[in-house]
Amino acid sequence: MIKNKTKLLLALLLLVPFLGCRQTDHHKVLKLAHGLDPSHPVHKGMVFMAERLAEKSKGQLTIDIYPSGQLGSEQQCVELLQIGSLAITKVSAAVMESFTPKYKALGLPYVFRSKEHSFNVFDGEIGKELLLGTEEFWIRGLCFYDAGFRSFYTIDKPIITPDDLNGLKLRVMKSQSAMEMVRALGGSPTPISWGELYTALQSGVVDGAENNPPSLYTSHHYEVCKEYSLDEHTCVPDVLIISTTVWNSLSEQEQKWLQEAADESVPVQRKYWDESVEESLREVQKAGVTIHYPDKKLFADKVQPLLDKYRQDKALGDLLRRIEAVK
Repeated sequence: MIKNKTKLLLALLLLVPFLGCRQTDHHKVLKLAHGLDPSHPVHKGMVFMAERLAEKSKGQLTIDIYPSGQLGSEQQCVELLQIGSLAITKVSAAVMESFTPKYKALGLPYVFRSKEHSFNVFDGEIGKELLLGTEEFWIRGLCFYDAGFRSFYTIDKPIITPDDLNGLKLRVMKSQSAMEMVRALGGSPTPISWGELYTALQSGVVDGAENNPPSLYTSHHYEVCKEYSLDEHTCVPDVLIISTTVWNSLSEQEQKWLQEAADESVPVQRKYWDESVEESLREVQKAGVTIHYPDKKLFADKVQPLLDKYRQDKALGDLLRRIEAVK
């Protein structure tokens, strides 16, 4: 009986790598899943990529997209991707910190001088190194998507200075740099999965969170949180990643089609993002959210000791200096 179970398990493990890429006669289908709503600009960027891939390959290589957490949470999608049961998913760069410490640099506060500076980093040599730096974990990055600047939103207390964060429980991603940043500003970081955050806010488990305008809007967190302070502390991108098992199963031509489609989707997604930020801020204000524009220098000064600490770090110091040197 044990031998039969072992044989069955081995058979399943042999099949697993091919589940993320289904093949019929002259046609391969890649499975892409993520946790965002279909109205989200990142989802729209992925739809554009899928359309371009179908056009480039003349239907020989296509993508089926499963949004809204249909195939699991962000963490579950990464795990499925690593064993090849899922071809592609979207994660925050903060999640990638657990695979390589270099990704921490993208989540540190006030590292990027502007949106243009961040794009030059993501689209350049540094971005390429990061995308290809996780292959030993069966993960290959395809591109970075714009996820805007993250800011604090709270149930009923406006955040005008860092002192206003004292004693507040704030939801953060499961990211060491995010937790360190909130602590440096005086708050109490509380890691909670994105899917559970609405209930946590509603029940008072946390006093607030930090995210970009489209996420505040599409998540309906604005129904609970009525104060949004645009301190814009971090500019953490999203990363489109593919299973190396699936990537290596593609021909050189198929890989070229897919990478080109991903690259072409980046400027389109950024346009969707800008439009979504405008719409999101407009709609949450209509719903009774007060938008605050605090002095960002107060927050940047408060986290300088944290940045100085990382500048002395052997793994991150050089990378931070390279990021700062990008024009």
